[in-house]
Amino acid sequence: MKQVLPVPSEVVQQVAEYFSLLSEPMRLRLLHLLRDEEKNVQELVDATQTSQANVSKHLKVMWQAGILSRRSEGTCAYYSVEDQMIFELCNRVCDRLATRLEQQARNFRVLNTK
Repeated sequence: MKQVLPVPSEVVQQVAEYFSLLSEPMRLRLLHLLRDEEKNVQELVDATQTSQANVSKHLKVMWQAGILSRRSEGTCAYYSVEDQMIFELCNRVCDRLATRLEQQARNFRVLNTK
């Protein structure tokens, strides 16, 4: 039997913080909007129909975590996705959820035919 080594608490904390970044629906919406091209804050405010303060707060969190990059042009701040692996992670979660939902639908169909 393979021995499992303990994971240092600092590592566990960092992993938990990374996953917590994705637990906020607004951050997932912003990532989706930034998937193909950079956008400035006002474009993101318009697309999400929320306040500039709310959008900026979430962008700052993701920028500090290294998920987004930021550049300034005049008075505008532009954001883009720095860590494209984030989409691979999101796609895996979405695929898993779709599989589970499909299985649940099959189970309901079986119950419905009895």
